[in-house]
Amino acid sequence: MVVVTLGSSQARKARLQIHPSPGPHNSLHYFPQVTGGMTRVAWHSLVIQLARYTPWLAFKRWLYRSIGVTVGGYASVGLMVMLDVFFPMDITIGDEVIIGYNTTILCHEFLRHEWRRGPVVIERDAMVGANCTILPGVIIGAGASVAAGSLVNRDVPAGAVVAGVPIQLIRAGQKEGTE
Repeated sequence: MVVVTLGSSQARKARLQIHPSPGPHNSLHYFPQVTGGMTRVAWHSLVIQLARYTPWLAFKRWLYRSIGVTVGGYASVGLMVMLDVFFPMDITIGDEVIIGYNTTILCHEFLRHEWRRGPVVIERDAMVGANCTILPGVIIGAGASVAAGSLVNRDVPAGAVVAGVPIQLIRAGQKEGTE
């Protein structure tokens, strides 16, 4: 019997770049300095808002790619999904992925005395239910399923089913070719 566990939060944190706040105020105050400027963030926000409301999946994929998101073939991103406006180029969505309504994918964390940045990877054939939040530095493995309303704060193994706030392993994935 093989025991499958969720990735530790330490694995996620190891993928994060951690930077001190550039001044005496909380780090979000300085976002224009650390994200490429107000114009870039405004453009990302505009494109992401347009994508949130469009039901046309091919157009939505094109919009996301135009701001640097890596989006695989036939990926389906539901209505009202909110991608990180500061670092969308750190998001990878694999082939045939489904992301449910109103999910939020973050590649940053602005804290009081520091800010963090890390990639989010959702591998092929994964499914993320509605109203989930995915934190920076997370990898969701191929064929994994994340239940609606979950907080993904650590890696999800390929084929696994997870749910909850924070996520808990519901069912381990199976290796290809086994039943």
